[in-house]
Amino acid sequence: MLFNSVVFIFFFLPVTLCIYLWLRTHDRYRSALVWLVLASLFFYGWWNPQYVLLMVLSIAVNYSIGMLLDKHSSYRFFTLCIGVLFNLGLLAYYKYTDFVLDALNTYTGSHWDLPHIVLPLAISFVTFQQIAYIVDAYRRKDRAKDVLRYCLFVTFFPQLIAGPIVHHNEMIPQFGHRFLRRTLWINIAVGLSVFAMGLFKKMVLADGVALYATPVFDAAGHGYVLTFFEAWAGALAYTLQIYFDFSGYCDMAIGLARMFGIQIPINFASPYKANNIIDFWRRWHITLSRFLRDYLYFPLGGSRKGNVRRYINVLIVMFLGGIWHGAGWTFIVWGLLHGTYLAINHALRDVLAWSGIKFTGRWTIYMASIASRCLTLLAVVVAWVFFRAEDMETAQSILESMFGMHGVSLLGSLQGLLSAQQIAWLETYGISFSGMFYNGLANFNVGIIWIVVLMICTQILPNTQTIMRKYKTGLSDISKHVKDKPSFIGWRINMLSGIVVGILFFFSFSKWFAATPSEFIYFNF
Repeated sequence: MLFNSVVFIFFFLPVTLCIYLWLRTHDRYRSALVWLVLASLFFYGWWNPQYVLLMVLSIAVNYSIGMLLDKHSSYRFFTLCIGVLFNLGLLAYYKYTDFVLDALNTYTGSHWDLPHIVLPLAISFVTFQQIAYIVDAYRRKDRAKDVLRYCLFVTFFPQLIAGPIVHHNEMIPQFGHRFLRRTLWINIAVGLSVFAMGLFKKMVLADGVALYATPVFDAAGHGYVLTFFEAWAGALAYTLQIYFDFSGYCDMAIGLARMFGIQIPINFASPYKANNIIDFWRRWHITLSRFLRDYLYFPLGGSRKGNVRRYINVLIVMFLGGIWHGAGWTFIVWGLLHGTYLAINHALRDVLAWSGIKFTGRWTIYMASIASRCLTLLAVVVAWVFFRAEDMETAQSILESMFGMHGVSLLGSLQGLLSAQQIAWLETYGISFSGMFYNGLANFNVGIIWIVVLMICTQILPNTQTIMRKYKTGLSDISKHVKDKPSFIGWRINMLSGIVVGILFFFSFSKWFAATPSEFIYFNF
């Protein structure tokens, strides 16, 4: 069931919310939690009912392991290992079996039959959340042990399918908070507003710009040689598609949770405004970065064992982060690319600190900031090519076109401005005049406008959490993640805000008549 589907918005959500609020306002706390758990399992089972049993099994095993780890026993570390292996084993079986067998067949000449296992939704997110729970139990960290609240922590539908990767200590206590009737309508108004913003980002912006990304990647996958401009238009369009798709999902998840009086963590904070790749990962998929830092990077030693070891740890963490996103060489390369970016970023900081070089002067700092932001965005765009491409051959073909290895084709009308000798000279350098988009993959006359306008929006407009700052929609203060300037745009509960929210819903709903709602990109992970 998609957040942007008719059945979710007009049936599942209002029924679930109304019954939950009725139970809470009548002081039926336990019944309300049971209802939310059952509704969340129904939401999950809408896609494939048989995997509800897998979810229940995972919850039961991890909760039991958490309880065993509370006991004083010489077998605590062994119990932890069993718990981690159980979770990773499920993830490996469902997500990586086909990839491993296919790689073995390719490189050893074997003929293993691929089982083509259907990947259960949310398994990557649920796995990390429950690993964090049992690791904290082993570390003797405080945590709620009520089985009902633990079940809701795992299954709570706003964050179940595609995150954020919530931590038990920030979610489970909220399920026990006293219900305040005076905040009921504020929560609904704020939640609906944030949900509307996210729905608009997904339905109008992300799905709109996808029309110029999908044909390019599909054409490259089918062996077309893209022009220089087609390749860049496709890569930039996907860069914007995944931005607004993931931003929209994060907003919708936060808005949905807020309607139930629950705050979930901020997971997205204007990442394309980042001035370096370290800053990018403080803004993009914030909860994944937190998990990788706390449960992988720090246990590996972090930066405590010298700079070289830190660079290696960063590469290991991002390599595993790439594998977490998907079973394929393209995701591995994407992870290693970002690991390399981060290692270089840390190394440059170390060199600058050692040399004592500092940028001074307002103009110098401003130009350096612009240059670093552009370089960061370029590095991210190149990496997104691997993330989106179906295979390495497709990614290689697109990157070759992006960097002019297949030549550059300009507008045919420019040919009349040059002499025959000049044209012949340009052709020796791979420059032709067949048209910028001669493959006819999409209407790029409109697509270029989409790309330019949306890219400007990512750079100058405030994000949803900044607009809603008065009501603190996310669990954590956004200032902890970013240092963006305060915005003059601020949401309030008034007539104007209501009209704006209504307009956002109108444009989003109008898309249902044009095409079937598409899945969120992160639903595949």
